[in-house]
Amino acid sequence: MTAFGETPDASWHPQTPTNEAAQTARSPHSEQHSEAHLHRNLSNRHIQLIAIGGAIGTGLFLGSGKAIHAAGPSIILSYLIIGTMLYFVMRAMGELLMHNLSYKSFQDFAADLIGPWAGFFLGWTYWLCWIVTGMAELIGITTYWDYWVRNRTLATLLAAATLCLLLCLNLLTVKMFGELEFWFALIKIVAIISLIILAIMLAIVGFKSSSGIAASVTNLWDHGGFMPHGWSGFFAGFQMSAFAFVGIELIGTTAAETQDPEKTLPRAISAVPARILIFYIGSLAAIMTAVPWNDVRPDSSPFVQVFGLVGFAGAASVMNFVVLTSAASSSNSGIYSISRMLYGLAHKRMAPRQFGQLSKNGVPRWGLVATVLVLSTALILAASESFIDAFTIVTTISSVLFIFVWNMIVISYLKYRKIAPDAHSTSKYPMPGGRGMCWAILAFFVFILVLLAQEPDTARALALTPIWFALLGVGWFFDHHRAIRDDTGDDVPIRRRTAER
Repeated sequence: MTAFGETPDASWHPQTPTNEAAQTARSPHSEQHSEAHLHRNLSNRHIQLIAIGGAIGTGLFLGSGKAIHAAGPSIILSYLIIGTMLYFVMRAMGELLMHNLSYKSFQDFAADLIGPWAGFFLGWTYWLCWIVTGMAELIGITTYWDYWVRNRTLATLLAAATLCLLLCLNLLTVKMFGELEFWFALIKIVAIISLIILAIMLAIVGFKSSSGIAASVTNLWDHGGFMPHGWSGFFAGFQMSAFAFVGIELIGTTAAETQDPEKTLPRAISAVPARILIFYIGSLAAIMTAVPWNDVRPDSSPFVQVFGLVGFAGAASVMNFVVLTSAASSSNSGIYSISRMLYGLAHKRMAPRQFGQLSKNGVPRWGLVATVLVLSTALILAASESFIDAFTIVTTISSVLFIFVWNMIVISYLKYRKIAPDAHSTSKYPMPGGRGMCWAILAFFVFILVLLAQEPDTARALALTPIWFALLGVGWFFDHHRAIRDDTGDDVPIRRRTAER
């Protein structure tokens, strides 16, 4: 049964166990795991900070300098527009997760609503997104360690030790992942709030930089206007800001491990606009208030530049610590989300069954171990800087694929509205704007892809992404006959839930 009322794929088995006999009738693969469930050990405190950490990446701390240099103050508007669009993507995801609390992630509702192929494509694409992003972050961790030790080999060993530490802590309990993300996110928050407070103080006293220009809010429009590079610069800002929000959907992979998800998930998603305004818009406005946009250097962190204005000698080291923890946070998120995505794929027979096994602590241990082994290959690249440029292109491919993930969430929502037209009106967490906003979001993402095609680096990445989908097509051709709905016993198809209402 597909979710849109088409002829069901013979390989897709929609049966849902309704009694003990039905559960016993499942496959041997199912019998090994029918009693294994992810534990709901992530509290509201964890989810709130995971949501913040997912929306704040190293792109803000390091990449914002290049973005400001390209777009000037208009970069604020670019971040605001794409942040608004992604908020509605999160709301669509939230309504779907609230409609069926047995969904473990957005991969589950894509498989249920669009079809098994969609779950396969989305799950493995999200796997690639975080594998490549995690590898890039691991190379970054090596670089940040090298800033202090000044020895590439030692820095690589420290990066390996960091990765091993993250694995060990994730193997303990899911609560440990939540604690790590809580403190990592807290460090980011402190750094950004400190920057905003400092910029306000500099503007109040009229502090002058080395160029003789005083800190003032008028710096946002006094140096060539709000859009100094015109529309081309403004659109360039869209290209960069799109990548800065990678990971904002991370909260969608925590659904099966969240305490009281009906309250916690909506609360975290509803707070996204405020967090975008404070942490993205607030920090960018603070930077360009303290320093005119044309004085911001594209090759270094603007956070370091602002703290350096007041003669803070340790600014570089402090920000190096912040970006180190930010990269570790991203790696930690990748380890977590990939292992949970593999868990969901394994229970649909779309991945090796070992990835669906839980340890006695309730974590998918083999998924975690396999994820870290794949990520560790980045240490080979980290030892040779000649690979960095090529790896940047691969990272861009990952970012483009994240747009595919966001699109699939929105398309799943449109299918949900078509199949269960009354569900939206009775939803505990309805998406504002509904289907009209969904079409606007999809059109916006097409616009972003058109912009990405205008730049040589991103155009090459776009040209390479069809290769990945071709590989997935081959994989699905050989795998589709084994795919089932879900063998954990938790999955309830949306058609049945709608009929029971």
